[in-house]
Amino acid sequence: MSVQETENEIVEEFSFFTDWMEKYEYLIDLGKNLPLIDESNKTESNLINGCQSRVWLSVEYKNGKLHFTADSDAIITKGLISLLIRVYSDRTPKEINSSDFSFIDKIGLKENLSPTRANGLVSMIKKIKSYALVYEIKEKELQK
Repeated sequence: MSVQETENEIVEEFSFFTDWMEKYEYLIDLGKNLPLIDESNKTESNLINGCQSRVWLSVEYKNGKLHFTADSDAIITKGLISLLIRVYSDRTPKEINSSDFSFIDKIGLKENLSPTRANGLVSMIKKIKSYALVYEIKEKELQK
């Protein structure tokens, strides 16, 4: 399934809910189902700056794809990072870099999160994009 197809699937899932309390409950459920990050990856270097809660994002580059694992000490934030991982984990750096992350706007996350959570979400997106950019540059260097 492509990035766009996964994003569309998430937009469709969120469209089933009529109010934001239901959407928050869904985010909480997603957070509860996020696969556990290895405790050894809960390091300062994996902490995402700009999040009010503590969010760890670990990346592994394998077979040309980035595999993300994450955790947070806040359950809604954990749900947010689980959405991002669902879309962008096990993708090539180029796939991530060519994504516009528009599904976030389509499901209304930015407008319906507290300012601190919305800032945290932006920080999570920036971190994923920065990993993708670094690995895309490394790939190009290896091809030379």
